[in-house]
Amino acid sequence: MLVGEHMKYPVITVAPNVPIIDALNTMKSKHIQRMPVVDKAGKLVGIVSSEDLLNASPSKATSLSVWELNYLISKITVKDVMTKEVLTVTDNTPIEEAARVMVDNKVGGLPVMHEQKLVGIITETDLFKIFLKLLGEDEPGLRVTVVVPNRPGELAKLTHAITSIGGDFLAFGAFPGEVDTERSEVVFKVTGLDEQKIRTALAPVVEKITDIRGR
Repeated sequence: MLVGEHMKYPVITVAPNVPIIDALNTMKSKHIQRMPVVDKAGKLVGIVSSEDLLNASPSKATSLSVWELNYLISKITVKDVMTKEVLTVTDNTPIEEAARVMVDNKVGGLPVMHEQKLVGIITETDLFKIFLKLLGEDEPGLRVTVVVPNRPGELAKLTHAITSIGGDFLAFGAFPGEVDTERSEVVFKVTGLDEQKIRTALAPVVEKITDIRGR
């Protein structure tokens, strides 16, 4: 699963000399939170967020009249508030690597490049949508959460127990414990079985059934 398969494109961009009010209006009308900044040659030179624009103000503004303040704000451009050191990913970057960059650097979106050319943007909203798909949120079935020992072969036992009685997996995720590293929490969605059959099949192969619920 690569960034290029889930990024937004064509990407909405803004020029450095655009007034911040115009840039903010564009974000509001397009329902976006950030825009890559490109120069006349199409080169990526920065990125600006709605927070950057909303927090922008002229220096020493407290003693100015409202008319003077509005005038000075109208003169502030995107280049005055944009982030110039831009973190980027490529279109063939794995999704999880892009997510790690966002988490480690506390950013909500990354411009996507292909051979030095801006081709899209990947945001935290895109990652949330991927997360929902991975857990089968849009598919009806039974969502099951169990705890298994964190050792080779345990997941194979679990999946065999379900498929051997006619269960069909819609989604599957294993999450190693952060505190108890000897165990993993496994969340999956399955169809073709009722709750009792699932409990009976899993009892011999998991340490604990935490939750079973339908959707």
